[in-house]
Amino acid sequence: MGSTIPLKFHWLITIGTLIVALSFIFIRLRASKRPTDAKKILIPPLGMSTGFLMFVYPPFHIPISWAIISFCLGALFFATPLIRTSHFEVVDGDVYLKRSKTFIWILLALFTVRMLAHEYVQSFITIPQTAGIFFCLAFGMLLPWRIAMYLQYQRLLQQTSASSDR
Repeated sequence: MGSTIPLKFHWLITIGTLIVALSFIFIRLRASKRPTDAKKILIPPLGMSTGFLMFVYPPFHIPISWAIISFCLGALFFATPLIRTSHFEVVDGDVYLKRSKTFIWILLALFTVRMLAHEYVQSFITIPQTAGIFFCLAFGMLLPWRIAMYLQYQRLLQQTSASSDR
């Protein structure tokens, strides 16, 4: 069964996770004030993919079916609202990520669901395995979201290029 963490340490981890989540929201809001490009869209999933190295260490091993299910849940339930609320606009020839009023609320709701699910799953399996599952879930959220953003970005560039050629 899952490992237990001393209560004080558990709260420190929860507070730390909340700080990271709020930092992410703050960074996303600031990023919408600067133009974006393909690198800024595609580098986060590339950087995050190095996290798969955790599975080299035996305590993190999980069945491949668990990893696939986690990835798919992330793609279906976590990426979808992010994809639907991420849009670009052209301002003075530069492409910007448009701020969505619901984006922050969606991120907070996803964070809450993730934390509750994490607590539940952790009660059945080890902490490293839980980390592995939730890493796959997060990557399943990030990869489709960023691919959708990149495709939307490329379409917008093509439209802008086509309209400026006229």
